[in-house]
Amino acid sequence: MELTGRLVGDAQVRTLKDSRQVVSFTVAINDYFKPKGEAEGKQVALYIQCGYWISTRVAERLTKGNIVEINGRLYVTAYKDMQGEPKATLNCHVNSIKVHGKGQSSEPKAKQQSPESLTEPLDDLPF
Repeated sequence: MELTGRLVGDAQVRTLKDSRQVVSFTVAINDYFKPKGEAEGKQVALYIQCGYWISTRVAERLTKGNIVEINGRLYVTAYKDMQGEPKATLNCHVNSIKVHGKGQSSEPKAKQQSPESLTEPLDDLPF
């Protein structure tokens, strides 16, 4: 299944007892809908706990706020919380990851180069 969402925190590399390593991260997928007959729309978020087993090098690029596209297998884990209430988490065994960056940012953009600032004249093309 292919999903696109935003990372809710920095990825963490976890080492298991048998020395295998997994990159763990959480993706939030936001959705907006307007129920029939209501004036106000509703915004909901779906959180997916992800594990990537192929390489730990990707962890440094998986930082909070980045938009990622993941491809993998979804599964549900059911458990009981400390009060005995039934709970569940949606998980993904990730096969591939594409990092799309932070999307729109409030930070100023880097200065664009103007044609005058290029070192070679524009009309001196080598072909």
